[in-house]
Formats: sequence, structure tokens, C-alpha cells
Amino acid sequence: MKRAAFRLQPVLELRRAEERAAAVASADAARVAAEADSRATEHETALAGARMPASLAPGAFVAAMTLLRAAATDASEARALATAQAETAELVRSEWTAAAQRTKGLERLRERHRLAQRAAEDAAEERAVDDLVTGRAGRVSPGGTSLASSEEVPWTE
Repeated sequence: MKRAAFRLQPVLELRRAEERAAAVASADAARVAAEADSRATEHETALAGARMPASLAPGAFVAAMTLLRAAATDASEARALATAQAETAELVRSEWTAAAQRTKGLERLRERHRLAQRAAEDAAEERAVDDLVTGRAGRVSPGGTSLASSEEVPWTE
């Protein structure tokens, strides 16, 4: 008996490829977010360690304050970028989750298809056995005796 093919197999393969691509994108986005967080932490650590000298000439004081302000701005921008990258990574991860759910749904359909095929094969096999048994019990030899063995009793009696 020829088995019927799962007609959605090409779609399932496409979904699996989409899921793999989404997993790679999610890993890349997580890596980028971690790198951005690391850079932001470095900026914040450098800014926290910066100290103003006790006495400075007025021009040097203004220059030092300008440098500290620029460093604070850089740290703030780095943290904002890290936060944005983390949010992007979360969105990409949710897309991966959605792709995995779509794949899982098609895999469940394929499993139901396999179970239905197996049930149909079992039913066909059972019908074939029933036909053999009932056909043998009803046949008689040319001498007029039943071909069923003496220990067999037809279930219809």
C-alpha cells in the first residue's frame, strides 16, 4: 500500500529554515546588545573614576569641565544605545519564538497525518485478515466438507 505524502512538507521545511534564520538573528542581536552594554559600562566606569585636580588655572578648569561633560554625554549615549540594542534583541527573540511556534504547529499536523496513516493501515490490515478468516470458514471442499479445521468454530454460530 502506497503511503500518502504529507502535502505540507515543503511548508514545514520552509518554516524550519525560517526558524533557524530567526535563531541566528536572535543570537546576533543578543551579542550586539551585550557588546553595547559592555561599552556603556566601560564609559560609566571611566567617568566614575575621573577626578578634578585640587587647583587648576581658569583655562584648565574650563577645559577639564568640558572634557568631563563630554565624557558624561558619551556615557549617557552609550547607555541609551545599549538600552535600544537590548530592546531590539528582545524583539528579535520574540520573532524567533513566533517562528518556532509556527514550526511546532506544522509538526503537530504532520504527526497527526502519520497517526491517521497508521490507523488507516491498521484498519486495512484488519479488514484483510477478517476477509481471509471469513472467506476460509465459508469455503467447502469438492467433497462437500468444510475447509475450516475441526477446532475452528465460525463466530456466526
